[in-house]
Amino acid sequence: MARRANYGFEKRQRELRKQKKKQEKTERRRGEDATGQAPDSGEPLDETKRDPGPPDNG
Repeated sequence: MARRANYGFEKRQRELRKQKKKQEKTERRRGEDATGQAPDSGEPLDETKRDPGPPDNG
């Protein structure tokens, strides 16, 4: 069975990648807050809900 070369080094690199990703995500959220944009949820930005109303059978 193969042995890992340096587990401590691999673990540290993995932790650094996670930290960098978390930092980038935080910065991206701050940028969205500063511009007043809502996160993209796939829904329209207007706050009015559209009621489809009765079906048009005509």
